Amino acid sequence: MAEIQINGSKRISFGKGASRRDRKAGLVPAVIYGHNAEPQHVSLPSRELATALKASNVLLNVTFDGKSELVLPKSISKNPLSGIFEHIDLLVVRKGEKVTVEVPVHTEGVYDKDGILEHVNNTIEVEAEATSIPSFLVLDLTGMPAGTSKTAGDVKLPAGTTLVSDPELVVVHLSERSTAVEETPAVAATEAAPVAAATKE
Repeated sequence: MAEIQINGSKRISFGKGASRRDRKAGLVPAVIYGHNAEPQHVSLPSRELATALKASNVLLNVTFDGKSELVLPKSISKNPLSGIFEHIDLLVVRKGEKVTVEVPVHTEGVYDKDGILEHVNNTIEVEAEATSIPSFLVLDLTGMPAGTSKTAGDVKLPAGTTLVSDPELVVVHLSERSTAVEETPAVAATEAAPVAAATKE
């Protein structure tokens, strides 16, 4: 897993006003925490951060105030309308230690085409070394018959990665297509002969 270098700056002003000024200047307010240390407040360049966060569970090597911290993004707040990053929490990690993370699950293989594939859970929770977090996990659907499911316990895990989610957690379900043909009841159409009304002059 690659580490992405980001140069930040220490935050010395706080509050909503300071955060707005940061965002207006193209910076994202962030908090670095973990390992029983005091939280550290920094500002990160939003453009570089957005590029880095395109990958899931990316490791960031954040340099600020003459030092650097290896961190894992844990909580990201974005404006629902503009999509602008408003705040991010970063967890300090150390090489060799294990962390619990949500990892995307990708599917592969040919399954019963008479079924309709439903993705019930797109991620599962695993424990892995901080510097060896998989970008995604693979679930093989080869030969999967309609009417069955695949669970977290069926997902392939790389060496050094262990499952945290319930093994019975459904990841995908292959629904059976309805083959019943709805019959429209035949309704006898009765044509009533027009009745001519006789009128007397």
